[in-house]
Amino acid sequence: MNTDTHAAHADHHHHGDGHAHGTFSTYLLGFVLSVVLTAIPFWLVMSGALPSKQITALVIMAFAVVQIVVHMIYFLHMNTTSENGWSMMALIFTIVMVVIALSGSLWVMSHLNSNMMPMHQMSGMN
Repeated sequence: MNTDTHAAHADHHHHGDGHAHGTFSTYLLGFVLSVVLTAIPFWLVMSGALPSKQITALVIMAFAVVQIVVHMIYFLHMNTTSENGWSMMALIFTIVMVVIALSGSLWVMSHLNSNMMPMHQMSGMN
């Protein structure tokens, strides 16, 4: 390759392409937020700080949704300006899918807990 070809090819490698790029400080902020959003639910479960298990489960679900959004913003670089707004549509779609998956999982777990081994059947097994 000659120098003219190199110079022409070098012009194609600029960062003004509409994609978001992270910096060290944004990655560090995302990491710190991820650690905090993991440590708080862990502490809530281990200390029993909340009065009921249902409230604890709902709070942990809320932290899970926030942590997914943090990962999408700080590590996958989703924002309203890149990709002509399609990144924001992907974020909204992900939030909707996570809410459906979490609520469906809790609904199934709740029904499994109440329907699989009723107390009157367990008392006669001794």
